[in-house]
Amino acid sequence: MLETFTWSPRIQAAADVNFRVRKAQFGDGYAQVAGDGIHPKSQKWELSFVGNEAYIRAIVDFIDRHGGYKSFQWSPSLDDVGLYRCDAYKTTALGGGNYSLSASFTQAYHP
Repeated sequence: MLETFTWSPRIQAAADVNFRVRKAQFGDGYAQVAGDGIHPKSQKWELSFVGNEAYIRAIVDFIDRHGGYKSFQWSPSLDDVGLYRCDAYKTTALGGGNYSLSASFTQAYHP
């Protein structure tokens, strides 16, 4: 069963949205364009979290459990729940028992 990522990132989460297209350019300036595949839209989110050791450790444990290849459910801003993978993250000790975590979530289409 798929797990759901439930932690809320800090404000200013940023998404890169790309569309895969196939394009044929003709000599008279005409171009024929079509979506590439059944899922031509892809999203990659850059997220950050700040909290104490227990809070950040819970997020890291979740991400590590999925190992970069197992999908999980997550609901990004302005979109419905979808499947995502975390392919990279970075932790930083801020001092005073606080930590920051930066993570990249990439949209997936299969668990």
